[in-house]
Amino acid sequence: MSSLSRELVFLILQFLDEEKFKETVHKLEQESGFFFNMKYFEDEVHSGNWDEVEKYLSGFTKVDDNRYSMKIFFEIRKQKYLEALDKHDRSKAVEILVKDLKVFATFNEELFKEITQLLTLENFRENEQLSKYGDTKSARAIMLVELKKLIEANPLFRDKLQFPHLKNSRLRTLINQRYLNFFFLYMLFH
Repeated sequence: MSSLSRELVFLILQFLDEEKFKETVHKLEQESGFFFNMKYFEDEVHSGNWDEVEKYLSGFTKVDDNRYSMKIFFEIRKQKYLEALDKHDRSKAVEILVKDLKVFATFNEELFKEITQLLTLENFRENEQLSKYGDTKSARAIMLVELKKLIEANPLFRDKLQFPHLKNSRLRTLINQRYLNFFFLYMLFH
């Protein structure tokens, strides 16, 4: 995409944000892939909106793009799995295991076996590596610190973590200037 198109997308993002079109802002961020809104991502992770977290991420990277991306998706899906186990929702945990985590078995079969064995425990905290797993809120916060490091290190997110500095209401100003120019031209020739 041209640099003009990129600049226009940022102007539109700014306008939509100023006008409080929040869902549209995040959809355009995701679809354009120009700006990864870390604050929005953090909010969705803290809320446990895992489908939205993955959907938003998919505008910037896929599971198999690189090792950073793979680790990001793995950590999110593992957290989703552990939360299902913590709620004793075994059927949901099995669904996550088969649908979301199975893809990682080809990369680390031993780890996948360990994760699968968690299903056999009454409380997954009986597993030595997960004995310090706290409540959902603190586990999400700890995971988010790791995710942010992975995102910042991932080359696919380079130049996408900072929104460019634009004067307030820049798009509206440009449009108003254009209308004034047309108005003056109209007045000159009529």
